[in-house]
Amino acid sequence: MCQPHLSVIGQQLWSRLSGLTPVRVRPARSVLLRQGDPGTHVILLASGSALITLTGSHGERTLLAVRGAGELLGELAVLDEQPRTASVIAAEDCRVHIVPRGDFLAFVDRHALLAPLLHHAITRVREAEAVRLEMATAPVPMRLASALGRLLQAASTAGAECLVRLTQTELSEMIGASRNAVGSALRPWREQGWLATEAGGGLSIRDYPSIQAHAHTQR
Repeated sequence: MCQPHLSVIGQQLWSRLSGLTPVRVRPARSVLLRQGDPGTHVILLASGSALITLTGSHGERTLLAVRGAGELLGELAVLDEQPRTASVIAAEDCRVHIVPRGDFLAFVDRHALLAPLLHHAITRVREAEAVRLEMATAPVPMRLASALGRLLQAASTAGAECLVRLTQTELSEMIGASRNAVGSALRPWREQGWLATEAGGGLSIRDYPSIQAHAHTQR
């Protein structure tokens, strides 16, 4: 998995960039950036995690990536002055810094960050293409387990259990499968106690390694 932007920029510069604007809170499932919008600003993800999704011509959504704390969101549209190529949706409550385009570009120029950011973006494009190939060819259990794994890796909390704040319908949209197919994939995992459905929506993941191992037997 590609390193977060914080590792590329460095802690000192990340703190300076974050300090340009106050922190804001965005709730789970809120749209942080919308596909097709102009690149008027970038978002620094201070905490929480977000989904990078692509919407097709018929309204279908595909999950391209999951991002966690220490990531820049929407920087490509700012750097190349083109409309946003994907949407970003909060997967959980997020704390963010919203930096206007002009301030971000001045910061990039002042600290010679253009080359490392573009190199990082190219790596991310390749990563997204690999995810899209997986979503197009892998069986539903493998797609679902992979998506859950990325969500867990980016989640702001770690421990024996982790809550994925997406409904079964949202998960089906994210991996390009029917809701029934996702339900069928989840059923044995729920029966084994590896995950549980939350009353308010979402899944509590209790044993991801077992989920992953089971998914790879469903070819």
